[in-house]
Amino acid sequence: MATCAFLGLGVMGGPMARHLSQKSHDVTVWNRSPEKAAAWAEKGGKGATATSPEQATASADFILMCLGDDPDVEAVFDRIEPTLKAGQIIIDHTTGSAGLARRLETRAKAKGAGYLDAPVSGGQAGAENGQLTVMVGGSPETFAKAEPVMRAFSKQITLIGDSGAGQLAKSVNQICIAGVVQGVAEGLHFARANGLDEAKVIEAISAGAAQSWQMQNRWKTMVDGKFDFGFAVDWMRKDLRIALDAARTSGASTPLTALIDQFYADIQADGHGRWDTSSLISRLNRK
Repeated sequence: MATCAFLGLGVMGGPMARHLSQKSHDVTVWNRSPEKAAAWAEKGGKGATATSPEQATASADFILMCLGDDPDVEAVFDRIEPTLKAGQIIIDHTTGSAGLARRLETRAKAKGAGYLDAPVSGGQAGAENGQLTVMVGGSPETFAKAEPVMRAFSKQITLIGDSGAGQLAKSVNQICIAGVVQGVAEGLHFARANGLDEAKVIEAISAGAAQSWQMQNRWKTMVDGKFDFGFAVDWMRKDLRIALDAARTSGASTPLTALIDQFYADIQADGHGRWDTSSLISRLNRK
């Protein structure tokens, strides 16, 4: 059993912290809006609730974060940094930039603490079911200590490389997802435009090379025009911004990702930033 602080109880962090507490770890949680901490307990979370990140992390061996974006992570780190102790390990599950991860690891090391960038994939359903995939950057020694804790809510955990590598791998993940979602959207739109029964088409092609998680889990809701669930367009655009920034820095060519990012911008402009990422098909069907 580990003593853990979990900072950030959103749609991903809340279920992750709940699984952590239900696996007999000693968990203290903190969230900027106190009502989410109260809701976390009502949904089965077991542990203490802190009124500040400093209070939550004071006696924790592991400090897990799942926040919104780089500025959120840095603001919380600034608050807990003065009280960091040698031997503590910070595990940041936020999807952010590799540059920030490297800077914060350096700052944590100066206090004798460990730091891992460990973004997750699997969406809200994966978090709820404890079946997330975790991509990790950091030292092998720190990873070996933290891996058993992360297993509370994960089905696969992979050490990708040094600090920042987890965040870069998450960008790869989001680049691939964006391309696949757009492909499924165009395929379904094409089927409708040509008078095909979408269900029969999916039955025919989903057992072959065209099969994907997005096709299997999203085709029906895409056909029905239902998008009020899942991973929001607003968050995907944040992730793609990070990926495109990293591509510019490294010289990687990502023209399709840049184009799909603009398709998502169209959906935001229509006032649907909270729709699921599968809503790409809505642009096509309105034409």
